[in-house]
Amino acid sequence: MQIVIIDDVEANLLLLRHFITQLGEAHEVRAYTDPLQALAHCQALAPDLVIVDYMMPQLDGVEFIQRFRATPGRADIPLLMVTANDEMDVRYRALEGGANDFLTKPLDRIEFKARMRNMLALRANQKRLEDRASWLAEEVLKATDEIVRRERETILRLSRAAEFRDPETGDHIQRMAHYSWMIAVRMGLPLEQQQLILEAAPMHDVGKVGIPDHILLKPGKLDEAEFAIMKQHPVIGHSILSGSSSPLLQMASDIALSHHEKYDGSGYPLGLKADAIPVVGRIVAVADVFDALTSARPYKPAWEMERAVQLLRDQRGLHFDPACVDAFLGQLDDVQSVRQRFAAEH
Repeated sequence: MQIVIIDDVEANLLLLRHFITQLGEAHEVRAYTDPLQALAHCQALAPDLVIVDYMMPQLDGVEFIQRFRATPGRADIPLLMVTANDEMDVRYRALEGGANDFLTKPLDRIEFKARMRNMLALRANQKRLEDRASWLAEEVLKATDEIVRRERETILRLSRAAEFRDPETGDHIQRMAHYSWMIAVRMGLPLEQQQLILEAAPMHDVGKVGIPDHILLKPGKLDEAEFAIMKQHPVIGHSILSGSSSPLLQMASDIALSHHEKYDGSGYPLGLKADAIPVVGRIVAVADVFDALTSARPYKPAWEMERAVQLLRDQRGLHFDPACVDAFLGQLDDVQSVRQRFAAEH
């Protein structure tokens, strides 16, 4: 343990050092004649025990204690003050300032050993408790990480379940999820939301598991009745994902319900308009449409990137939130990198 001793008389420091060596244990001793230097050290590096004299220039022992205790993380470190036996007023002020115990001048070797061992035992128990608390915190973090990992795995598997019933590929959900994350970053969403949208966006079409095959897999254009059924997949997805206490599933539920809404209010299923649409739904709308346009489907060839970009510009303020479009178009080089990365993995 590190013991800091402060006394403006060098001879007193030598005596304290001698008494500490007689404890029969190896301790690191830092000795200071200047209380301000000692305080700076204690504020920078937490000691395990402090012994401070009362009568010192520049900073007396009581004021030292007060400043020491005011330093974050120093409230419980054992501290002994050295005083004369008749300085009761000083002792009272020292106790109020945070002293744990006293050593009386002239120092008695037996008393010194007893009080030191008590204070060092107190500190040892504190450190064991701190280590235990740290260990428990690490274990809780491990358990939490495991829960999050399983949650993400469940979401990924649900996303894949939707894929099996949809001609869209796994690369599509990866690309549009990364596009969504890029937009969220560019728009300055909080870091936690940026990460959540990357993980939740793949769930946007999970509701398609409830759409009949003859509609979902139809190679041609849907008729009015078929399209009315198809438009129920956001509601189905929302019902699958809603009601969870998980922030990830809550965001996925919002995305599932709102990613087909349009900025001008002409979208579905609720006909929401502008800021009434959750921002994550507005973001995913841009990402999803862009990737759908630039991807080949059984019923259409892939658009050239320039043509898809022009559609986003044309629909800025109509289908899409202008801020989301601007955030997306402001990083087209990164968009191209995402396209190449996940196209190569297909």
